Formats: sequence, structure tokens, C-alpha cells
Amino acid sequence: MLSLSIASPGTAVTFLRGTGPANSTSSSFHGVRIQHHVSARVPAAAAISCNGKPLAVMMSKREAELKEIRAKTTEELNEEVIDLKGELFMLRLQKSARNEFKSSEFRRMKKQVARILTVRREREIEEGIGKRLSRKLDRQWKKSIVVRPPPSLKKLQEEEAAEEAAEAAKSA
Repeated sequence: MLSLSIASPGTAVTFLRGTGPANSTSSSFHGVRIQHHVSARVPAAAAISCNGKPLAVMMSKREAELKEIRAKTTEELNEEVIDLKGELFMLRLQKSARNEFKSSEFRRMKKQVARILTVRREREIEEGIGKRLSRKLDRQWKKSIVVRPPPSLKKLQEEEAAEEAAEAAKSA
């Protein structure tokens, strides 16, 4: 058997050719064997996240957020989900109007909503509520939501009202 090997860092490629009889009608090429060599050593850079903070600190921060979420009642969680979804809507409006906004807020808010909904589902599982009933209750809850402006919009409206009051006081 004849073999030709090509090696590169982390990968070895071997071409195999059989040595059969010369009058054989079948092909003597037996394929390509690719072997990947995986290093068991983890580089020190892997212990640091993309934003430069150590992963251990980020994990403890996330755990603190989860403790904070778990300390709230289900009603408070529902209110927070409504507020966060309203904030997401406002961000989408700002994006479509090409206003300045922080694009990282999308990810942060979506993750926060996901954490809250996960805690809600954990509580449902503890109560013995199945998946089908949970979805039914979720649909009913979504239908019962009363639309209200998100907190950031309320804050802007209050600031504008305060500015108008200050202008009215100056002109009077």
C-alpha cells in the first residue's frame, strides 16, 4: 500500500493507494483519511470574555440578577416583562426612525425577558403545570395585557412637561 501524508498544524491528511494486481479492473484508490489532532490545553485567553471581563465575575453578576428576579412575585415579573417589551418596542421605533440608540440594549433586554420568563416557567413546573396548560395560560395572559407606555417614554413625557412648565413660568 502506498500512502502520501500532508501535515498542517492540527490536521493530517493521508492519501491511500492500494497495491493490487496490475490487471485489476477496479480502482486502486482507497480514499482520503483526515485526522484532526485536538489539543487538550485551553489557552488563558479563553478564560476572559470578549469584553475583557473575567468570566467568573460575569457569572456571579448573572447569578445576582437571577437571585433578584427570583425574589420577585409572579405579578411583579409579569409587569417587568410588559415594561421590557415596551422598551424593546421603543428601541425598534428609534431604529426605524434612524435615531441614535444603543444597539447593545436589544440583546440586554431580550436576555432579561428570557430570564424572567424562564423563572416564571420554573415556578409553573414547581406547581405541576404542564407544557400545554402553560401555553394556554400564557396566551390568556397576553390577551389580558393592557397597553401602556413604557417607563422610558413616561420619563420623556415628564421631562417635556417639566420643561414646558419652566418656560411658562419664565414667560409669565
